[in-house]
Amino acid sequence: MSSQAPTTSESKQEVLDLAARFVCPNRVETFQMLGSPPVMGRREGHYFWDFDGRKLFDVHINGGTFSLGHRNPEIVAALHEAIDRYDVGNHHFASEGRARLAETLARVSPGALRYSVFAASGGEANDIAIKSARWATGRRRIVSLIGSFHGHTGLSLPAGDVENAKLFLSDGAGREFEQVPFNDLAAMRKALAERDVAAVIMETIPATYGFPLPEKDYLSAVKSLCDEYGSLYIADEVQTGLGRTGKMWGVEWYGVEPDILVTGKGLSGGMYPIAAAVLSERAGGWLREKGWGHVSTFGGSEIGCHVALQVLKILERPGVLENVQEMSEYLGEGLLRLQQHHPFLKGIRRCGLVIGLEFDNPLGGVLMSAAGYEVGLWAFFAGFERSVLQFKPGILIERNECDELLLLLEKAICLCEERLEAGVEGPSV
Repeated sequence: MSSQAPTTSESKQEVLDLAARFVCPNRVETFQMLGSPPVMGRREGHYFWDFDGRKLFDVHINGGTFSLGHRNPEIVAALHEAIDRYDVGNHHFASEGRARLAETLARVSPGALRYSVFAASGGEANDIAIKSARWATGRRRIVSLIGSFHGHTGLSLPAGDVENAKLFLSDGAGREFEQVPFNDLAAMRKALAERDVAAVIMETIPATYGFPLPEKDYLSAVKSLCDEYGSLYIADEVQTGLGRTGKMWGVEWYGVEPDILVTGKGLSGGMYPIAAAVLSERAGGWLREKGWGHVSTFGGSEIGCHVALQVLKILERPGVLENVQEMSEYLGEGLLRLQQHHPFLKGIRRCGLVIGLEFDNPLGGVLMSAAGYEVGLWAFFAGFERSVLQFKPGILIERNECDELLLLLEKAICLCEERLEAGVEGPSV
């Protein structure tokens, strides 16, 4: 199994130069903090190899895209089966793939969710969710959380990443989009009290904010407020869904049955882009009245649906979700041992294999990203809380791999501690 790429330093530099010239100059410049920005070459299981030959244990997994590992053999096989029979299909028609996948998503989703509207990305699926909530309620306002992230498409951007929404003059006129603090029920009630909010959209555990955990009963109380004031509850499960918390969906831990659930990233198996907004009867009513109210040429590609069905088959196997909970406990014990020996590891936020590690430095997550890269660990800091390192192992991880991961993490912590003690200036991002 291989997706080989040239591994000489010259070819890597060529790729970086081309990327800086034609794709993403600021990203290439930012990643220079690591000394030599990574360029993914071969990849397999929990690992990928940099073009320079460096092997990296991947616990960034692109937000959960590679939850089943890089190039999972069953997913690769499903993709081959699909391309031997299908192409992307025609989004105007009914298709077996879309029908079967939507039926399965309705079955495995919490509550009475029924319709699936497919997309090519989580951001597009969140756009669909917001549009559906506005149609169902006849209201425009959207409430989200400070520090949330819902994608970078038209409506998802101002709902989450306010700074970049302003960059593109897309931050919403007036009070069309409002954000309130996480875990602040009084602020949420105040935002909903005028009964003009179409929906509250929330990541179950806000990823880009460093995975702070919801306080007891917070999410269920927000759902009750939505019901009281006539707003819909949109659960953005792009990063916390599909088994990552030890249940199929993160909201299941908190007793919430959303009006709309959004899934993506891991639904692709890391091999073919697909996402979905799964809608209740009320939120999806527009599908009965105006079937072309939303169209997406590549949303629900027949190839993507075939891959996504295989993802769900794997997740429903006996023992898979139980493994997430068992490995979460095992890693949790190891992380606590590390914390006892290394005060630099200030806090551990954990729900299943959704883990945020808080470090005792405002740029602790950034420092750890750089140190991890040097020792063979690929983890990335939380964009809106840079003291936190996102730490997201694949859900099929085994005990011996957890041991390897903890060893790499400790090496990175020791490297950071040595540099801080020596007064070495860290990266600035």
